Amino acid sequence: MNKNLIEIIKEEKIYPILRCKDPQVAVDTAKALIDGGIKVLEINAEHPSVYNAVREISNYAGVCAGGIITSMQAQAAIEAGAKIISSPIFHMNLAKISKNSQIPYIAGTSTANEAYSAWKARIPLIKIFPITAMGGAMYIEDLLRPMPFLQIMPIGNVKLDEVKDYINAGAAAVGVGRDFYDGYSYSEITKRAQKIISELKG
Repeated sequence: MNKNLIEIIKEEKIYPILRCKDPQVAVDTAKALIDGGIKVLEINAEHPSVYNAVREISNYAGVCAGGIITSMQAQAAIEAGAKIISSPIFHMNLAKISKNSQIPYIAGTSTANEAYSAWKARIPLIKIFPITAMGGAMYIEDLLRPMPFLQIMPIGNVKLDEVKDYINAGAAAVGVGRDFYDGYSYSEITKRAQKIISELKG
């Protein structure tokens, strides 16, 4: 199942990223997204208590623990039931933990050189972060022109109505954070998930 989660992200093309200090809010927001049809999502491990949310939501969907920078965080996330680990950086220690535990690692990169190094290290899905600051959809096109083999996922202040632009530019999937849930009720979050899934399937 673990290896298939990366394929599911690429099939669904939309990847919600939750950043909540309160584990209960993370759980409730995640459930609202899952009710809308989301199959895999990221819960950012800003605080150790968030691992409780990872543990609970892993009963309902594929959960990636995000914001992982240290080996200790990676081990804690895996023990909490995370099926993927994700980082804003690309670090060989995390790649080794991923290989040893057979848990996929989504590495964060910004430049063409970093993205290529991550690809060489067999990272199955490479985050391009922070994409808005790097130039948006045009930057994805520029990256992929000489390296069309890269499986990349732009992340960083992406809005839901920009997702299609990134997919059209060649992104394998798109990560959306605050724009998915910030300021919306749980029923609205579910509707937003349904809407973007339906648009991407159409």
